[in-house]
Amino acid sequence: MSTNSTDGIRSHGIDFCTFGMFIIDEIEFEEPEPSVNDIMGGAGSYAVVGARMVAGQEHSRSVGWIVNVGSDFPESIRETITSWNTHCLFRENMDRLTTRGWNGYGPNEKRDFKYLTPKIRLDHNSLSEGLLLSKSFHMVCSPARCCEIIQGVLERRRKLIENGNLLASRRPIFVWEPVPDLCRPEELSRFYEALKHVHVVSPNEYELAQFFGKDTWDSGNRDDRAIADNIVNSGIGPDGQGLLVIRAGKEGCYAFSRGRSLALPALQHANVVDPTGAGNTFLGALAQALVSAGPIHVINSELEQWPPWLQICTEWEGDGIIPSALICATVAASFSIEQVGMPQISSDNAAELWNGTGYTERLRVYTKQLKEIFDKSTHAI
Repeated sequence: MSTNSTDGIRSHGIDFCTFGMFIIDEIEFEEPEPSVNDIMGGAGSYAVVGARMVAGQEHSRSVGWIVNVGSDFPESIRETITSWNTHCLFRENMDRLTTRGWNGYGPNEKRDFKYLTPKIRLDHNSLSEGLLLSKSFHMVCSPARCCEIIQGVLERRRKLIENGNLLASRRPIFVWEPVPDLCRPEELSRFYEALKHVHVVSPNEYELAQFFGKDTWDSGNRDDRAIADNIVNSGIGPDGQGLLVIRAGKEGCYAFSRGRSLALPALQHANVVDPTGAGNTFLGALAQALVSAGPIHVINSELEQWPPWLQICTEWEGDGIIPSALICATVAASFSIEQVGMPQISSDNAAELWNGTGYTERLRVYTKQLKEIFDKSTHAI
């Protein structure tokens, strides 16, 4: 096992760790667009890039993850990962192939997926001690597996406490994406059970609807809003005050907690090339922003004198952490849809750029759009 950031834990600690997998994708588009191979993908990779944007250069090594490397692992992908300067543990096994997947696009952007090589799932036993002490964890899994991972993480941390490591005593934030294939009515009881253990649950509008035997979830539909209210009132998290975030693609996102709700639009005029991974990027950024200061000061500087923002901060426990984190997540997701695969990192006079644009620069663009949209309608916020 090797890492490209050996001093990350000592210098800052781990803010974010994902249990999502790393996958190398082959993507077959509709003709006449040619297919592409050796594309870096997987829910874990996209979640990491979201967390990495929020962490920025200064705290890049606070972003932790695991990449299983097989004998066919492309050197170009290793170079890309290294350029992010995260705390990445490369687990190398030259006796197997790297996990690969096939993605096929059909009419109306219908997307099919299958594994081309055996997958290696990550769980609590996969973590190094440093990753185990992460302040937040991101998961994409079934309700039952969600409970197993959380219980496993907490049990391992309890053993660290018994050995005198008090850093393990603070309960981390768990952010859960229900795996799409198991968003169905027969899993609903297990879904509600898993909610008791997580701090944030985030299906997209189709996944949420499928739990209830519906085709989609509509924020303007009274019955659908009742579904969201029933979920948060059932109690999310150990204290029952957790967060439901419904990701709605080009419509933005909808967040609900007991007695509170918030709707945020997507970034306007985004250049959509491939939406794959945008939801994972959103949640990686959200998790990172909930446990670290990140670029939240940029949001506050842009919105602190705006009366609607002051009202929102008052409604959401007075500090605006959750609304600010949702803005960070929305902006991060906008970078992932601009190309096939990962957004490209570069620098300009020491400034960090993603796809040629600074993350904080786009935050400012988004907050300006937010004000304009709010002034014209009540759709946002």
